[in-house]
Amino acid sequence: MGFVKTKEELDKLFSIGVRKFFGAQMLGAMFETKPEIVKRLLPPPLEPADTPGGLMFIARYPETNLGPGYREAALFLRCKYQGEPGSYCLSMPIDSEEDRMHNGRDIFGFPKKMANIQLEKSGSEVHGWVERRGIRFVEIKASLTGKLPEMPKLGPTFLFKASPRIDLSPGFDGPVFLCRHQTDIEMKSLEIGSATINLQPSPSDPWAEIEVTKIVIAFYLVSDNTMQPGKVLTEVDGNAFLPYYFKMVDFFSAK
Repeated sequence: MGFVKTKEELDKLFSIGVRKFFGAQMLGAMFETKPEIVKRLLPPPLEPADTPGGLMFIARYPETNLGPGYREAALFLRCKYQGEPGSYCLSMPIDSEEDRMHNGRDIFGFPKKMANIQLEKSGSEVHGWVERRGIRFVEIKASLTGKLPEMPKLGPTFLFKASPRIDLSPGFDGPVFLCRHQTDIEMKSLEIGSATINLQPSPSDPWAEIEVTKIVIAFYLVSDNTMQPGKVLTEVDGNAFLPYYFKMVDFFSAK
């Protein structure tokens, strides 16, 4: 294929449609945190959920309809938009190649960064961690003690899409959009239990800003996942969103 794609190549690209992940394996934990932390980290017009908290996971995707599998992690805060409950993604490390980065970051707006990610399960024990720039900034260890017969219903993810200004002044070249996205999960098995979470401070991956006051539940989910097409909800104030944008890049002030 050349630099300029033919109509046939474009037709093949867009014929993929929804993104599918077969046999996804996910170690996760639902947690509670302090309301002032959620309030500080949620960009407007998102509002805190009734109970301050969120979800973090470390996952392995053995097979996708985009190509070979890969590993991924994510950190979400529960939130609301115009009364609809959902989640806001603070961080999404990934260990894959450029095509998966483009799918999640450029198309959907997930804040993806390359990282080293490990996930291992031995009997009822599951262990996962993520490292970037020499820091293992999240590590989850779970002991599974039971199973659930069905998956609790999950709401949408609210995401933002924007393009920083080319003249290097503060702001964006064009509108900033708030978007809504839903992933459908077809559960194969769901084991639950307890967990320990270790968050280490990192200047480029500040998961430790989230003070986990309570681990509600830990889980190990095996499922087939389908990323549905997203939807632009509204244009938001670019100046108000600017401080929240740079979570998706390694940001270091000039010396």
